[in-house]
Amino acid sequence: MGGKKREAVVTGPGNVFRDLGLADSEDRKLRVQLAVRLNELIDELRLNQAAVAKRFGVPQPHVSDLRNYKLSRFSSERLVRFITMLDRDVDIVIRPRDLAHATGHVSVLFAV
Repeated sequence: MGGKKREAVVTGPGNVFRDLGLADSEDRKLRVQLAVRLNELIDELRLNQAAVAKRFGVPQPHVSDLRNYKLSRFSSERLVRFITMLDRDVDIVIRPRDLAHATGHVSVLFAV
């Protein structure tokens, strides 16, 4: 009998960067969330990297980094600005902390 080895899967609290012990975990999570939506918009608009670079006023290698989620050169504010350059509005809502969380947190919601 060929027994299959089973591995346990542990679900984290929702922030892989915190699970890895990174000090800037909330900022990293926010930048990834913004980059995901930004890359989806680029795909929806069928823009190539050269067109994105021209629209954003950045060198094409920066767009390549964005497309590959190499986000060290991008602040959250810069990613938000790029989203607005793709004719999207960004609303920031501040509300009381959800009691399910020990501290306040940031999340990105996408409207269609």
